[in-house]
Amino acid sequence: MKKIQQANLDEISIASRVGFTGKLLKVKIDTVKLPNGKMAEREIINHPGAVGILPILEDGSMVFVKQYRYPVGTVLYEIPAGKLDAGEDPVVCAARELSEETGYRARKLRHMTSIVTTPGFTDEIIHLYMATGLKQEAQHTDEDEFIDIVAFSPEQVKKMVLEEDIFDAKTLAALLFYYISDKTVN
Repeated sequence: MKKIQQANLDEISIASRVGFTGKLLKVKIDTVKLPNGKMAEREIINHPGAVGILPILEDGSMVFVKQYRYPVGTVLYEIPAGKLDAGEDPVVCAARELSEETGYRARKLRHMTSIVTTPGFTDEIIHLYMATGLKQEAQHTDEDEFIDIVAFSPEQVKKMVLEEDIFDAKTLAALLFYYISDKTVN
């Protein structure tokens, strides 16, 4: 991922302390020097990173998972996704998560792009992949995951986005990249 530095905008880390450590996330509080010389605090959620996969079936249909997301209190249509393990290659994670959540195995996985989710307070990066050459096997979710699998035609997906039935950010980013790219896997 590109890093752009610009002296009149950059903030410089002066000090850092841990505010909270949980199973998934760590919150740290950093003291930074602003471009105008003043000091400020930044609360940052450290995240190990994740992958998201846009599975494309032979007929062009797209596979989504439906899952209840407690923080927002609703079932969402999302691309399959999951957290990176420490030191894990994102493409390995993408293959694992696709298999676990959907039961599909991909002949080809192509990295589309990487996104920062909410850079105002977290360092999470999600690596987005497109999966093709799909073979259906058995879904094997984690014991605390309850997921339905659905597939929609590209026309249905466009309608669902416009009607705000699909509003998950990583899913929208993957769809945008898919529709503006050449849609092929090299």
